[in-house]
Amino acid sequence: MHGPGARYRDQRTDMTRTDQTKTRRPKYQPTDRERSVLDQVENPRYDRQIVNGLSPFLDEAAPDDMAGFYTPSELAALSELRGTDRDVEARMPVKITRHYFEMARNSEALQRLVKASADETDDLDGDEDPAGQLDYSPVEGLLHKYEMALLYVISTCSAHCRFCYREDLIARKDIARSDGTVKKKGLAQVSEVTDYIRAHNAAVAANGGKHPETGRPKLREVLLSGGDPMVLPNSKLAGWFTALAEAGAEAIRVGTKELAFHPDRFDEAFMAMLDRFHEVYPDVALRLMVHFNHPDELLLNASDGSYVEGNNGQYQWHPAVRRAVKAVTSRGWISVENQSPIIRGVNDDPDALRILQRTLKAARIENHYFFGGRNIVAYKAFNVPVETAWRILNESQQGLSGVEAHARLTLVHFKGKTEVATVTDEPIPGLPGAENGVVVFKVLRSPGGAGDRGKTAIVGRNPEALWFDDYDDRVIVDEAGLFNFRRPRLRIPVVREGAARRTPAQRHRDEEIHKHRTTTKQRPSS
Repeated sequence: MHGPGARYRDQRTDMTRTDQTKTRRPKYQPTDRERSVLDQVENPRYDRQIVNGLSPFLDEAAPDDMAGFYTPSELAALSELRGTDRDVEARMPVKITRHYFEMARNSEALQRLVKASADETDDLDGDEDPAGQLDYSPVEGLLHKYEMALLYVISTCSAHCRFCYREDLIARKDIARSDGTVKKKGLAQVSEVTDYIRAHNAAVAANGGKHPETGRPKLREVLLSGGDPMVLPNSKLAGWFTALAEAGAEAIRVGTKELAFHPDRFDEAFMAMLDRFHEVYPDVALRLMVHFNHPDELLLNASDGSYVEGNNGQYQWHPAVRRAVKAVTSRGWISVENQSPIIRGVNDDPDALRILQRTLKAARIENHYFFGGRNIVAYKAFNVPVETAWRILNESQQGLSGVEAHARLTLVHFKGKTEVATVTDEPIPGLPGAENGVVVFKVLRSPGGAGDRGKTAIVGRNPEALWFDDYDDRVIVDEAGLFNFRRPRLRIPVVREGAARRTPAQRHRDEEIHKHRTTTKQRPSS
């Protein structure tokens, strides 16, 4: 079945750390309550049959049935870029599982999602730290936004989406920090994270419900992310769950695309671990944030490419995906929500999004967010224009019931998650800049608190706009401050040894890059 030299490798736990985090730390000591969960965990070995990189395809060493996944012209174009500043594997490593290959072989959308393409690096414009994520990192590997923390617990996934917004972490790139240092993103460590949560929440409790320095509320919710936490063994996941529960987390989220990449990961051993955790910590909510981007990731296709209908008119699922989804959704104490970007060539199709939302809701998976693509490095190869994405989602929901159409379109600004609330076609008489209609943005979340929630910005239409800065010359109203591109000076106490303070010259450079939009800026006449 497999050609000679096929490069299959079961995914191992990726505990890569930066040079700054290789020093020995005190080992976290679980409590007896934690041990009552950890001592019962099974760690099966999962055979994902991963093919890593382009080399197996370029060297004709891929499994025989996968050899034609890339055409000769595609491989020639990719080979020509190797070792140059447009090397696609330097931007994002190439990786695919056997299961996803089987799903993608007859799906152009899924191929676009995982197959490297030379056009990815035609334009390498973009932000190496989109939305200023590292501005909110009080300890390495932890981002503290709103009332929740996001943790980088691993720096890889079972397969790699070409449009991934964590390409900086997965490709292990050096990132410039606001403190003047340049280094790779490090991974969160249990003892540091739990110490931070306890210290923050103690300060909040002692100060009447708000942190005395940042004004933030209690840190209640923690999202395990990366990379994909489901690549970790069950013992590592259980270790995070129990330690976070002991530190006071009220809810734990797991962000994962493993239901699409390797659904057999959701086996009896994993579910038994979740059951035991819930038995010991029944008051800690568990939320699975899944990433289905297209219905081809979960439905069966007929020979003509159409979906196979069941007796009641609903489409039939791929058996392995359905079994995994049922294992999770059958446990009423686990909430499951899907979120997905809208990506050019993958799911910029109202019919596909309509089927996806309808099918997920029928399976008890909520439709949480659809995202406009972020302004990461090389984003122009993947992002759909903001107004087009809004129209695609709006059209897709015209055929859905009210409970199926909960998802909103958001963009992630450093001010927080921002909804694209509406796009109008008609001019607004008497309103300069609105001659061709407007786009209305509304802030849904604010990184430091809830003070900006509900604030809006109104801009004149720009059908080609891929990001906020494409509207910078046509702002009509901006009570949210979305078009003040100078990032705020944060009052986040940073626990980081050896970090150099930013010099006045570095601060000035940053301010020059992010000039504040003046009120006298010329507006378009049409």
